[in-house]
Amino acid sequence: MAHVPVLLTEIVTQLQPVDDALYVDATFGRGGITQALLEAADCRVVGIDRDPDAGRAATSLARQYAGRFRFLQARFGGLVRALAQLDVRQIDGGIIFDLGVSSPQLDDPERGFSFRRDGPLDMRMGRSGQTAADVVNASDEAALTDILRTFGEERRARRIARAIMAARPLTRTLELADVVRSAVPGGHHAIDPATRTFQALRIAVNDELGELRAALHDAERLLAEGAVLAVVSFHSLEDRLVKRFIVERSARAPRAHRHIPDPGPLAAPTFRMTRVRAIRPGPAELRRNPRARSARLRTAVRTGAPLVTAVA
Repeated sequence: MAHVPVLLTEIVTQLQPVDDALYVDATFGRGGITQALLEAADCRVVGIDRDPDAGRAATSLARQYAGRFRFLQARFGGLVRALAQLDVRQIDGGIIFDLGVSSPQLDDPERGFSFRRDGPLDMRMGRSGQTAADVVNASDEAALTDILRTFGEERRARRIARAIMAARPLTRTLELADVVRSAVPGGHHAIDPATRTFQALRIAVNDELGELRAALHDAERLLAEGAVLAVVSFHSLEDRLVKRFIVERSARAPRAHRHIPDPGPLAAPTFRMTRVRAIRPGPAELRRNPRARSARLRTAVRTGAPLVTAVA
């Protein structure tokens, strides 16, 4: 296991693997979390990843843990559909989502995720569909500004969008990074000025927030009572979405207020929040891996409450 995932010990502790239970590593990557789960108990794991490169690591683990591990190349936003291929309708152990771009993807210049290494402006997790270059070169100023502001929370979105428009066509990562840096005033920044732009484009190209919303709903449908939902996020957009989902699904009835009508009986919570605050990397892990500094792990346990069916 060459690449050690962020918060690995904490993930395994929260999932508490037990013999014979089924776990889903919905963002398999290079298999670090899957292997840790398989080593922790005589359990079964299904790994899912849209990246074709993940298949090589999956082949090795399938040989090493014959009969206990299966791999599916699929988007994690379609968990129910993907797992149906294996006739899996319920998960009694837990599901882990380790979101964002992995270190192996980031370190490969040809994938186009890094603003520090020159490569094609790609950023596709699954190597299909539109690339970041397509987005950058085909979007108008308003659309680019919206992408940077919404997905990158970039305060200088309009200024950067205008700089990109003036420099097009852009096909290489370092080209784009230089354009962004030139558009941001001042020479000293806590983080590289290109960070938020690259994050925004990656999220847009891969529809990461849409995938996450769909995945959380599928997890709610698939998890059995007592099974664990665990999510590692790396930026505020993901973390807020996950936190809001867990809070809403585990919320108690609101206190009565004389100005607010009685809402009537509420649906029973489908999750129990295991802790209010997210788990963050400790000092030792941050020394080993500075990239872990933004990681947040949130967990919840599925209750026995049925899903709420929307009424038209």
